[in-house]
Amino acid sequence: MPWNNQTGGGGPWKPGPRGPWGQGPAGGGGGGGGGGPTPPDLEELLRRGQDRLRQVVPGGVGGGRSIVLFGALAIAAWLSSGFYTVGPNEVGLNMVFGKYEKKTNSGLNYNWPYPIGAVNKLQVTDRNSIEVGFRTREDGRRGNIQMQVDVAEESLMLTGDENIADVKFRVIWQIDPVRPEDYAFNVRDPRETVKAVAESVMREIVGRTPIQRILTAERKLIEPAAQDLTQRVLNDYRAGVLILQVQLLSVDPPEQVVAAFRDVTAAQQDLDRLRNEAEAYANRVVPEARGDAARILQEAEAYREQTVNEARGQTSRYTQVYQQYVNAPQVTRERLYLETMERVLGGMNKIIVDQNGTQGVVPYLPLQGLGAQPPQAQGQGGVR
Repeated sequence: MPWNNQTGGGGPWKPGPRGPWGQGPAGGGGGGGGGGPTPPDLEELLRRGQDRLRQVVPGGVGGGRSIVLFGALAIAAWLSSGFYTVGPNEVGLNMVFGKYEKKTNSGLNYNWPYPIGAVNKLQVTDRNSIEVGFRTREDGRRGNIQMQVDVAEESLMLTGDENIADVKFRVIWQIDPVRPEDYAFNVRDPRETVKAVAESVMREIVGRTPIQRILTAERKLIEPAAQDLTQRVLNDYRAGVLILQVQLLSVDPPEQVVAAFRDVTAAQQDLDRLRNEAEAYANRVVPEARGDAARILQEAEAYREQTVNEARGQTSRYTQVYQQYVNAPQVTRERLYLETMERVLGGMNKIIVDQNGTQGVVPYLPLQGLGAQPPQAQGQGGVR
């Protein structure tokens, strides 16, 4: 070996019979045998390694062809590790040296392998839920029954008329499939960002509205308003989040005054009920009154037309009679007298007195009654 002491002296670091590992040479060569372990034979170890490598790679490890072959296989294996698959509910974000390059859809895709490239997969179709004002937890002591735990610092909000409302709502959201890179790179904690923005928006809407309108009329209008405003704020942040729905679960006054507010709500409902009943009664009575008024007006119009027409007819008749009277006054007076006597005496019982006769009273038989008498009665009297 090259470290053996061929001159009988020490090794290259220290003169004397000791070798470089602090032990004497292994066997004769320059002196008596020294005690201790023998140092490893490096040449023998290298020779054995070369023999084993020649058995694996033909041509030996020292050949240029083998080195090229090993390098090509290593590069091919490294490049093939860049293939990856994206699930149907995912979007892949390709990055090269930490910089975003493009997004890939579901299926087999490729990007530079590590450490040059990296892929961030986002589940863009999954729906996420954030609870504001409460937390849903499972109670293991009661058989994993879900129970709500109030979070007062989130739920208590100041209204427009300086009252306090206890508001609990839930936000349903997902990653925007159009711009998932905004979700991955623009916001550090998207979930906390969505929660903070939704709570801020709800406080703004509640702070502009009186509590009575929140509890009654405008409760259904809060959800779409909060969803629209939250989406606009997140778009300004370029958060890459799509708000699907804002569910307003409960809006109540504080627990200390809830009974009084319930009475107010009940009174408001009674007011609405009475107003509706009054409107229904008015809708029923007013048309009837209008119908009666129209009927009376029509009857009055008809009576007026009838009276006017009768008056005009009488006037025309009197005018015609007067003209005849002017033409023949004597005949007209006699005719008027006879017609008047006919109307006056036509329906009365009459007794005829003969002023020139001796008997005084002239017997009179009603001619209308003769037809109803039997034949023997008809022959007992006569008309004179």
